[in-house]
Amino acid sequence: MQRDNLSTVSEFILIGLSDAPQVRFLLFVLFLTIYLATVAGNITILLAVSADTRLHNPMYFFLGNLSLLDILCPTITVPKMLGVLLSENKVISFKGCLFQLFSLIDVVGTEIFLLAVMAYDRYVAICHPLKYLNTMSMKLCIHLAIGTWVAGFFNSLLHTSLIFTLVFCDSNRVEQYYCDIPPVLGLSCSPTWSRELVILAVAGVLGSGAFVVTLISYLYILLAILSMNSSESRHKAFSTCGSHLTVVCLFYGTTICTYVRPSSTYSPGRDRIVSMLYGILTPLLNPIIYSLRNKEVRCALRRVISQVRSAL
Repeated sequence: MQRDNLSTVSEFILIGLSDAPQVRFLLFVLFLTIYLATVAGNITILLAVSADTRLHNPMYFFLGNLSLLDILCPTITVPKMLGVLLSENKVISFKGCLFQLFSLIDVVGTEIFLLAVMAYDRYVAICHPLKYLNTMSMKLCIHLAIGTWVAGFFNSLLHTSLIFTLVFCDSNRVEQYYCDIPPVLGLSCSPTWSRELVILAVAGVLGSGAFVVTLISYLYILLAILSMNSSESRHKAFSTCGSHLTVVCLFYGTTICTYVRPSSTYSPGRDRIVSMLYGILTPLLNPIIYSLRNKEVRCALRRVISQVRSAL
């Protein structure tokens, strides 16, 4: 991706967090704690899934991919934010901003597609349990997982190319604690409406497609659960789907509010809060949701903790 020769901006300044020293320190401690808890929680899920043979099935294979994405998502933005809070150096290079935006859109897009795949997996497990192992073979699961990562990469490549081939020649103050599509688009001194239209169209088609797959899967799941005669079977089905459905609602709600709208409606204060929900809090909550609501994960975590204690 080559930058337009007319661009005079070589770096950006990240705005959005408090300049008060006392508040900066408190925010640094808060976000560092959340980040470390997020990484620790998701690594624990990864260890539990990989170490326990009882969890070597499609559902937990995809959960492992989700945990990896939940480690990457805050890692892309939080370390830089912590550096800004600690050193007051708010500058990020043009290439650094490009890489940060590309990486974030890549991870967000991959997670959207992965959540749709996970919904389909639950649909097959509940609506066609006898065919589950044959349908969701490990080979297919690997192909689906690779497909979500590849789709996320090319989706991000398109978005980043459209944004960073614009001309930046005036303000370089990004009204956000990281480089994101709406605030960076707002800094361009060239017309952006056509590129915004393409971005909205691509995000709308891909995002809507993934959402429709997720929605239809859960409609069939709901009908299948309601038709079950045994209350124990209904409870078990709800427990296996409840965690994923909670994660879907959290993630889709915040990302749609951030990306599926024109940049002219961008509001720094509101969007900063929304972006923290999906970029920082959701990755923290995902392992908690899965471990609290899923008996198999809880048992696997206990076994992993017991093994670690024995080793120490």
